Amino acid sequence: MTQNSVLAPATTSLVNETKLPELAKPLQIDEACARHYTLTPFDANAHLLAVEMRVTFVENEQCFRLPSWIPGSYMIRDFAKHLLDLQAFDDEHKPLAITLLDKSTWCVHSQGRAINLRYKIYAWDLSVRTAHFDQTHAFFNGTSVFLEVIGQRHLPCVMSLKKSAVCVKNAWRVATAMTAQQIDHHGFGHYFAEDYLALIDHPVEMGSFSEIEFHACGVPHRMVLTGVFSCDLPRLKRDLKRICEYQIQLFGEPAPVTHYLFQVMVTGSDYGGLEHRNSTALICSRNDLPYVGMETPSEGYLQFLELCSHEYFHTWNVKRLMPKAYQNPDLSQPIYSRQLWWFEGVTSYYDALTLVRCGLIDYATYLALLSQQLTRVYRMPGRLRQSVAESSFLTWTKFYQQDENAPNAIISYYTKGSLLALALDLLLRQQTKGAISLDTILLALWRDYGLQGIGLEEYEIERLCSHYSGLDLSDFFTQFLEGTQEPDLATLFTDFGLEFALRPAQGLVDLGGCRTSNTLKVDLGIQVQETAQQSLRIQNVWQESSAQLAGLSAGDEIVAINQLRVSSKSQLEQLLKRALPNAVWQCTYFRRDELRSTEITLRAAIQDRVVLQPLVEIDSSHRQQLELWLGKQG
Repeated sequence: MTQNSVLAPATTSLVNETKLPELAKPLQIDEACARHYTLTPFDANAHLLAVEMRVTFVENEQCFRLPSWIPGSYMIRDFAKHLLDLQAFDDEHKPLAITLLDKSTWCVHSQGRAINLRYKIYAWDLSVRTAHFDQTHAFFNGTSVFLEVIGQRHLPCVMSLKKSAVCVKNAWRVATAMTAQQIDHHGFGHYFAEDYLALIDHPVEMGSFSEIEFHACGVPHRMVLTGVFSCDLPRLKRDLKRICEYQIQLFGEPAPVTHYLFQVMVTGSDYGGLEHRNSTALICSRNDLPYVGMETPSEGYLQFLELCSHEYFHTWNVKRLMPKAYQNPDLSQPIYSRQLWWFEGVTSYYDALTLVRCGLIDYATYLALLSQQLTRVYRMPGRLRQSVAESSFLTWTKFYQQDENAPNAIISYYTKGSLLALALDLLLRQQTKGAISLDTILLALWRDYGLQGIGLEEYEIERLCSHYSGLDLSDFFTQFLEGTQEPDLATLFTDFGLEFALRPAQGLVDLGGCRTSNTLKVDLGIQVQETAQQSLRIQNVWQESSAQLAGLSAGDEIVAINQLRVSSKSQLEQLLKRALPNAVWQCTYFRRDELRSTEITLRAAIQDRVVLQPLVEIDSSHRQQLELWLGKQG
């Protein structure tokens, strides 16, 4: 069975790959752009991509380096660990000596002669960040596969994609947003990038994918989906078009791209995305796609639309409006910034806001989504320990390398940054009676910095927020961005006819967002997962919780409560629903292979689930403010 066999092809049928003619003529590479990369899906069983690289303008001792991180994902990943069999030759096929300078850098002793490099890349990471290749498809980011010619980053590059047996056998096509120079009708051939940073900012998908195409504000858009799934493609097309058109119109036409590509890998349960200059790589669960006959969007589909909205918004807010430090980054070491609260937090705020403003969801659905997003902040004790600015600065370690104590130690600049964006938006609207909003700030930054290609210095966004709004916002940023104090959302929401409230959880899995009287009276303070050994393994223990005070730790496996086996979350939840504060449980558990027991004195449940709902009575001025913020419905 071929991939996506449950779907009708989204395009016309493909001709037999073996009958495709060769390219009409060899590519004439201008010497000014003689950094030529050729990639072939080499061995699907071994997951190896083969790369050939030719460089004509070189030093006597020319160095090459593979990035250690990929822009948009702030963690040192050391992609060079997957590089194999590096060889260098001159044009007469004579070997050139190679010296390894560090874990990711090589020096070729060329004596000024043209260099031809050959190497392979092991591609077996099914994510949006690196490379993956098997019998069903190939996907790669340039940061994982293309060596940088040190000293020549600013010069043009050519990428050539060659077919291998697996490509021919399965009639694979190519999807990439890189500028095509000379390609066949399946997309194999030659592509052009104006410099090395452009080369690595256009991921490539090769396979038998399904696709949809549409125009948004006159700009051609395309989504390709790889994997086994069933999907209402016409509905997905309509919804994507509304998202893209709203965001283009928000920032102002013309769009900063001439075309755009969504690359989607569909799996059983994954989720994530990574932005690029005129494309995005996404991964989602097949259950998150819309199905034929779906009347009300499912939670999974709304999550997927939010993901698409988020990554598309980055076309402006990250890929063009960006910190100065990220404009020409050294990809061999961390680049530090305190500004990710804006670039990821503000984007996280607008991703769901886009859905309600463009009419894909109503007020009630948006308030539920917003409540769940805020709940992810209020559930984290670490929000009182780490500022959002510090979260951004330490993204390389504490955020991207979280451990079992992360809920107690850190806060996400995505979620808490989104909360700050919300609070700032409501405050601006309140203080200026709707004349100024976060939209005003965003568009001014886009006009004065993004469109001009000017990077933002540290602390400049905070200064510009005061400048553009005419309000002194220094205390706001001192308290809520640099400090760990929390905005008074309850007061802010009142002027928009909304009530903000916190309540206890109603079970082990409770995302917030709805009012209920059926809440727990006690709180154990742990996250657990069921094991094959019929126990509950603790994943996280909240600080000062009933479990922590009883001595339980992450990794412990609970096997019994009050001398009765507890093997499922539902059993534990039933016990919690019947318990009252100060009740004492006898807990039997394994720590490693040692059987232990402890007494747990249950503490009263914490109110950390957010509920947002309209006030019982809402006057016309509040209704007007609400409509200015969320858009008018009906």
